[in-house]
Amino acid sequence: MKPVKVITFGEILLRLSPELAQNTAAIYVGGAEANVAAALANWGTEVAYISKVPENGLSKDVLQQLSNRGIHTDRVLWGGDRIGIYYLAQGSDLKHAEVVYDRAWSSFSRIVPGTVDWDALLGDAQWFHWSAITPALNPDAAEVCKEVLEAATRRGMTISTDLNYRSKLWQYGKKPVDIMPELVQYCDVVMGNIWAANNMLDTKLDTVSLEANTKAVYLQQAEQVAAEITTRFTRCKRVAFTFRFSHAPTHNLYYTFYYNNGQVSISREYDTDGVVDRVGSGDCFMAGLIHAQLQGLDDQQIISYAAAAAYSKFFVKGDFNTTSAEDIKKLI
Repeated sequence: MKPVKVITFGEILLRLSPELAQNTAAIYVGGAEANVAAALANWGTEVAYISKVPENGLSKDVLQQLSNRGIHTDRVLWGGDRIGIYYLAQGSDLKHAEVVYDRAWSSFSRIVPGTVDWDALLGDAQWFHWSAITPALNPDAAEVCKEVLEAATRRGMTISTDLNYRSKLWQYGKKPVDIMPELVQYCDVVMGNIWAANNMLDTKLDTVSLEANTKAVYLQQAEQVAAEITTRFTRCKRVAFTFRFSHAPTHNLYYTFYYNNGQVSISREYDTDGVVDRVGSGDCFMAGLIHAQLQGLDDQQIISYAAAAAYSKFFVKGDFNTTSAEDIKKLI
C-alpha cells in the first residue's frame, strides 16, 4: 500500500441525474467520503479511500476515475454483487425528498463484521474520516464502523466524522441517536449542523429561540451545542457547523462556525443566485477542515478555507470539487 496522510471510509456510489424527456442521464461517481477524498487529492493531500466493490469491469472503471483524481484505491475491498446508485435531479439537494436510493445489497453494505484486518488497511496514516451515512445502512455496517474506529484509535489516528443525516437510510429499526453516540466517542473532530447534532446525538436545541431566524441566534445555539458535544464526548475538541439556507432553486446563503477548545471562529458569509450543483458541498467543507488542519493553519484560517471550499463546490457539476486551492483562497 502506498503511504498516505488521510484515509476516508464509506460507500462508493453512482449518481444518475435523469432528463427523461431527452432520454438521457448524467452519471457521476461519488459518495460522501469519496467526495472528501477527491477534494483532498485535488489540493495535494495524499489520501486513500476504503470501500468495497464487486469484481467487474464497471468497478474497475469507477476506481480508475478515483485514481485519475489522485486518490489511492489500493486499500479498496473486492467482493459482493453491485455498486449502489442514487437518482437526483441536477442541482437538487440530497437532504430533500427528490433523492431516490437504489443501494440495497450493495457490496459495501454487505461487509461482515470480523472479516477485515482494519489495522493492516489503515497502516501508518495520520487521519481517518467516516460519516453517519455508513451506520445508517444496517446493523452490520454500524458494527463495522465501530471495528474500524477502534483500529484507528489503536493506531493513534486523528478521527473525524460528518453527522450527515439521510432519513431514507435509517430503516432497520434503529434511530441515529441509538447508534451515533457510541461511535462519536472515538472522534476528535465532529462536523455537521445544529439540527443534525440534535437528531443524532440528542444535544439540546432551543427551538423557541431559533424561531427568530437570525444569524446571531443560530451562532449562539451553535456555540452551546458545540460546548455540549465536547463536554459529553471528551475526546472531541473541535466542532464545525454549517448554515445553508436556500430561497430559490439556484440560491444559497452560506456561513460556517468552528469551535476549538472553547474558542469560536466564524467564516465570512456567502450569498449566491448561481448554484449549479449542491451535492458534495458539505463533503468539500469537511475536506477543507482536514486539509487546513494538516497544513497547520490557525482556527480562523481553517474555517475560512473550509467555508470557501464548500462555497466553490456550488459552481461545479458532479459530486467531486475540482476547484484548486489557489482559487479557493481567492474566495476567502
